[in-house]
Amino acid sequence: MGYKSKLKDKFIDALFEAVLLLENEEECYRFFEDICTVAELKALAQRLEVAKMLERNCTYSEIAEATGASTATISRVKRALNYGADGYKLILRRLAEKDK
Repeated sequence: MGYKSKLKDKFIDALFEAVLLLENEEECYRFFEDICTVAELKALAQRLEVAKMLERNCTYSEIAEATGASTATISRVKRALNYGADGYKLILRRLAEKDK
């Protein structure tokens, strides 16, 4: 059947459909620059980097120093890694495979 998100609605479906149509990094920059504020986009990027560092077993202080993330953000990402929808794990695995 597939994953059932608590967030699912027609607007989020349309957003994800649009994201899946992006073909390269330049298109991502163009779209996300228009749809997100700079702060929103930086926060998303920061969370992904926090997740990468947590997967490498970095300490909270190392992560905070490298990313500028608060301990609350680091905790939130760690909770999502351990108890979330496995979205971080999915993308981290794909990124690792891409880097091989």
